[in-house]
Parts: sequence; C-alpha cells; structure tokens
Amino acid sequence: MREATSAPDDGHDVEAVIQAELRLLDPEVRASPELTGALLHPGFHEFGASGRHWDRASIIASLAATTDPGAPRIAVSRMTGVRLAPDLVQLTFDTENNGRRAHRSSLWRRNSEEGGWLLYFHQATPFHSEHGDEDDEDNDGDG
Repeated sequence: MREATSAPDDGHDVEAVIQAELRLLDPEVRASPELTGALLHPGFHEFGASGRHWDRASIIASLAATTDPGAPRIAVSRMTGVRLAPDLVQLTFDTENNGRRAHRSSLWRRNSEEGGWLLYFHQATPFHSEHGDEDDEDNDGDG
C-alpha cells in the first residue's frame, strides 16, 4: 500500500523513492562507494539494528568493505511510502538478510539542486520470526 497526500505527483515521488531505496539494497550498489554515495544526503545518519550510529562516511566505508557485489539481494517485504511534505518521503519496510530480519524506516529528502531524492535518515529495528528461531541482535551496517 502506498499512501499519499493530496498533491497529484505524490505517487510519482513515492515510486521514485522506492526505486532509490531498492537500488541502495542492491549488493552491486552497496559495494561501490561512488554508487552508494550518490544516494546518500550529505547529512545522512543511521541507527543500525544493533543501536550503532552511522554517519555518511562510516556507512559508505563499511558497506564497501563488507559487501560482496555478487551476493544475493536483500529480501524486502511490506514496503510502503508516504509523502510527508513536498520534499520529504518516508518509507517503511521489512528486510531479511542471512537469516536476520529488521523493520526499517527511511526518510528521503529531495535534492533541491538536482531534483533527485537522497536518503537522509535510516533506522533498523531487529525482530524475530514468528517462530522465534533467529538471532537478530547485531545487524549493523545494513544501510
């Protein structure tokens, strides 16, 4: 479900942000500092699933050092988006990567100079499957 406010281009904005988020979850993008950096706002920060605080430089370096470009894509489910303001979109979704699951929230800001969208803030909260058989305590650097 993609929620929208009253502006006619809300659906387009939300869809553009969803596509940007999915690119950021692509292992080939995550392994490239240039490609990852092109999607992150200069003021980006994240609270990872372990509680660690990441800034733009530290997440770019960590992803480049730890991501295999040939790795399988991170599984994404329940992605929804809402335009909160003309230049701000929030996404919420769940991921599963190597048996670790997280609820995620991202805030994307429109780049006023180029009109594109950049990830400004991200937070991941680990959760266990309905069966409670997964260890999700530490999932840092998963952008």
